[in-house]
Amino acid sequence: MSGTRGSIPRSPAFDDTLAFVRSGYLYGTRRFRTLGADAFEARLGGRKAVVVHGREAASVFYEGDRFSRERAMPTSVQHLLQDEGSVQALEGLAHHHRKSMFMRMLDEPHVLRLVDEFDLQWARVRAEHAGHTVPLYDLGNLVLTRAALAWAGVPAGTVDDRELAGRLAAMVDAAATIGAPNWIARSRRRRAEAWAAALVADVRAGTVEAGEHTAIRMIADGSDHHGAPLPEEVAAVEVLNVLRPIVAVSRFLVFAVHALHTHPAWEPVLAEDAAAATRFANEVRRFYPFFPVIAGTARRDFDWHGRNFEPGERVILDLYATNHDPRNWAEPRRFLPERFERWDGDPNTLVPQGGGDAATGHRCPGEAATIALTARFARLAASRPFEVPEQDLRISLRHIPALPMDRMRVTMRA
Repeated sequence: MSGTRGSIPRSPAFDDTLAFVRSGYLYGTRRFRTLGADAFEARLGGRKAVVVHGREAASVFYEGDRFSRERAMPTSVQHLLQDEGSVQALEGLAHHHRKSMFMRMLDEPHVLRLVDEFDLQWARVRAEHAGHTVPLYDLGNLVLTRAALAWAGVPAGTVDDRELAGRLAAMVDAAATIGAPNWIARSRRRRAEAWAAALVADVRAGTVEAGEHTAIRMIADGSDHHGAPLPEEVAAVEVLNVLRPIVAVSRFLVFAVHALHTHPAWEPVLAEDAAAATRFANEVRRFYPFFPVIAGTARRDFDWHGRNFEPGERVILDLYATNHDPRNWAEPRRFLPERFERWDGDPNTLVPQGGGDAATGHRCPGEAATIALTARFARLAASRPFEVPEQDLRISLRHIPALPMDRMRVTMRA
């Protein structure tokens, strides 16, 4: 690279891939601390990158159209979580147009309806498993799949919800894997895409009815920024891009119960105060590990920290380190929901689902739904609908994406 390197140091290792695997979520945090910098240059997976963290870095990464997602993430990750032609892979006008569709289907009334569906499906699954000890993570995947399907307008009986729950969860569970686990998850995704494509075709043909304002109808009727209908295969990918992130909220449901179990004083607070539940949900999202990093490639020249970044250069934003940055979060290693009584709402300090503005940038359009679902479940869990038996509650920060060792087993009350 011919640009000015400025004050950004290099990692001491020739290639940091092994360090990333060994450290997991703490990889960047440890390098930032050792190098005494907000950013450092490294080689990951054989490719050069600049790893960054913090409010300022998130602002640079998400604002000003400086970065593209094209070729930024490994194909093993992209094919499970994004795929070709999806909203995440688009830029400029094409991205803004497609994103507006997701913003409409995830506005406040739609989010409230999703939470209502979640309540119904939780009651159903709770009754089905009364008296049994089961992993809450698996229950959450099933409840959220059923809620998402009903909310999206997918008629009952058009898909095996348990099978789909497994496929959607596998896309997230295997995103950081390579080799056979990743290939198997990608095969399962292709089967889910085939189902979604057939569903879109049936909705368009009128053989499957879908409500006017449902997600499946919006996607089936969707168009690109030139006004052309979305190709069937692209529409299918976007169906999964609605369903999969909703199911991914299962991790936050698990973490909410983990937090309640380890901080039981919050149970009576949540039972009485919906606003406190929202603060609790945000602290769950900040404190617990979700996705560790996000990558982008520079679209144009710009300077930051005295260094010139050139088009095509890869930058990796450390989400976990940003959510635990002591400059923005007092005592970041402590679980303190009350901190959100004073939070200024800066979108570049709380970034579990990306930074910047959701309406114009790449921040997840389903963030409001994630908060609402997590807050709602935290209040449900505070009423003790289950017991938490003795188990291994440790959460390894080396495993991406993370879960408690025993997947948060619970015994459902009758």
